[in-house]
Amino acid sequence: MSMDAQLIEHMMNPKNYGSLENPDAEGIGKNPENGEKVAIYIAVGKDEEKPYIDDIRFQAIGCTTTVVAGSMLTEEAKGLNLTGVQNLVEATMNLLDRLPPEDAACSEMVALAIKAAVDTYEKRLAEKDYPTITYQVVNSCVVKEPHAEEEKQYEEGK
Repeated sequence: MSMDAQLIEHMMNPKNYGSLENPDAEGIGKNPENGEKVAIYIAVGKDEEKPYIDDIRFQAIGCTTTVVAGSMLTEEAKGLNLTGVQNLVEATMNLLDRLPPEDAACSEMVALAIKAAVDTYEKRLAEKDYPTITYQVVNSCVVKEPHAEEEKQYEEGK
């Protein structure tokens, strides 16, 4: 399947969309600029005492790019141990520099929600009622007008 075909597949039939009945943890990524938000729910399995993502679901209040990123990243995260998940989040964050800022914000929001879910899970091992962690994006999904500043100076100079 080509990359475009994969993207369309994730767009038309997002994988892992929804919530889990009894998640071990959940995490939230949000964009304070526009109110977009992603919630991640994880069920953690244990394999020789190494916890791994047995099941993962996401819900999004956001654009198509957010849903596609949610679908793709949750597919990647499924089956990974927690170190693998942290590596996936890190790798995703490193890729963001190559994306347009508005797309980067969507992917970052999903990656942060996954990180928040894993971090919440780890905190709850020590403290059962630890609240759900929320992380906020640093990328902006508002497309910046490149010449707005110059135009403003021009208007003021008239």
